[in-house]
Amino acid sequence: MPAFFNIFIKFFVLLTPFFVLTVFLSMTLDDTPARRRQIAVRVTIAVLITTLMLFYFGGVIFDVFGITLDAFRIGAGSLLFLNAVALVSGKAAAPGDQVEGGDMSVVPLAIPITVGPATVGALLIFGAKEQTMGELLVGSGALIAAVLCVGVILYVATAIEKLLGRYGISILTKLTGLILAALSAQITFTGIKGFLG
Repeated sequence: MPAFFNIFIKFFVLLTPFFVLTVFLSMTLDDTPARRRQIAVRVTIAVLITTLMLFYFGGVIFDVFGITLDAFRIGAGSLLFLNAVALVSGKAAAPGDQVEGGDMSVVPLAIPITVGPATVGALLIFGAKEQTMGELLVGSGALIAAVLCVGVILYVATAIEKLLGRYGISILTKLTGLILAALSAQITFTGIKGFLG
């Protein structure tokens, strides 16, 4: 249970839920609460499928491209740190223009807003380092729980907006960035230590 909770927290932070929430609210500003809930469900499904594929096939990707786990740790940690700085400074990438009539739930809300390059790198690392079937089950269970929690946050986005206000959500986004910065440092230092032997 402690291992499950530890992995769950890491995945939850990696998905930057409060930043995703702020982008979700801005992109669905003119939508009804019912429409927002429909989009939230589609975003959750898209993120779940994407993250599980990355988690389970990370090791195969490493083998195909001949990338060592430590090298990827250093690269992914660096990307995570840049993402954390963007969150804290309030200069995170904007969602971009939507295609008229297009489905925003997959692009850009699921990818790359929720599952960005830094999150992809971290998921590949977490998936590749899990060896036994038990560890894979615990890891995938924690990942599913984290994604569902993000989905619930988006599902009740209208209520959260009324409760916290935009200013409160902005504060939570910056706190998420600080935690993400610490996590990125840990991943990078682990990679450097392993690379140096």
